[in-house]
Amino acid sequence: MIHPLLERYAELLVGYCTSVGPGEQVMLQVDTAALPLARALTRAVLRAGAEPHLRLSYPEMASDQLELASDVLLASEPSALLEEMRRMDVFIRVAAPENDRALTDVGEERAARMARRMQPVQRRRLEGTRWATTLFPTAAAAQDAGMSTDAYERFVFDAMFLFDDDPAERWRELGRRQGRWVERLDRADAVHIEGPGTDLRLRVGGRRWVNSDGKRNMPSGEVFTSPLEDSAEGTITFTVPSNVQGAVVEHVRLRFERGKVVEATAERGQELLHARLDTDAGARYLGELGIGTNPHILRPTFKTLYDEKILGTIHLALGRSYVETGGTNDSAIHWDLVCDLRREGRVSVDGETILEGGRLRD
Repeated sequence: MIHPLLERYAELLVGYCTSVGPGEQVMLQVDTAALPLARALTRAVLRAGAEPHLRLSYPEMASDQLELASDVLLASEPSALLEEMRRMDVFIRVAAPENDRALTDVGEERAARMARRMQPVQRRRLEGTRWATTLFPTAAAAQDAGMSTDAYERFVFDAMFLFDDDPAERWRELGRRQGRWVERLDRADAVHIEGPGTDLRLRVGGRRWVNSDGKRNMPSGEVFTSPLEDSAEGTITFTVPSNVQGAVVEHVRLRFERGKVVEATAERGQELLHARLDTDAGARYLGELGIGTNPHILRPTFKTLYDEKILGTIHLALGRSYVETGGTNDSAIHWDLVCDLRREGRVSVDGETILEGGRLRD
């Protein structure tokens, strides 16, 4: 028997998030630690009249691929994977990490080559399917967050509003509130971010803001856009640690000139930071500016999917921008870095403060 909460979880992903309909082709890419949810998802897709295509990933799969893939494979076109993705209408990804350090011993250079190889598949997924990504709670993730497994599971399900009688309606409520912010921000141009170690200016005029209300990330709770590629000027310090393929990058400080990172330091993970920035030409430019809005995510948990949604924080992504925002930056990476402004700092738009003290001003 499937737990009722997992049934609700699956229905949220298949119904609210991706609106699966009759006759559609749905890829379910699920880590093996989330097998109970895989069954619930498969049943939900079938009930919607669609065809599920389940792809399971064992914990060491990514490290095996990076360790053993030949140079010929890394230089080849992912033609079979690309063709498969072209046939999909919907893509649902369920990550369930059992060891976030699994890729620690794999060189960043090989990881970058694999990312570049998979870029066409990634682009097709982002632009050609309705997609949603989620993180299933595991003991390893709870340990990283400094929480018991039970407490972490409650945190995860609460962040998705799964304890509410109608989770989808809660997401629609948040979406309506975020819609008012998006309407306001769509008229904006100059953005000024201030905080400890941070004084950064950028421009967003002419770009579209997106209301991220759980349709793609679950949980979600953010509004985001792509800055003008050559506009970032100044310095920003990211106070929330980042997990990059199992390695920790902490207290990152970036200095921008004409939109490009010209100086980068980290108190931890300096070598990895520079390797990521050297992935390709687009990796040193910004692809995203986002503002977290989820009222149930109030602490960092070492998982970017949650941390970037913390109410009162902002995040910037190095690398690939989203076509829907009007961004044009292209890169094999999209690396979100989170700046916590709740205790000290503000975000101003065209001279008016919109975020201060962890509160967004309506």
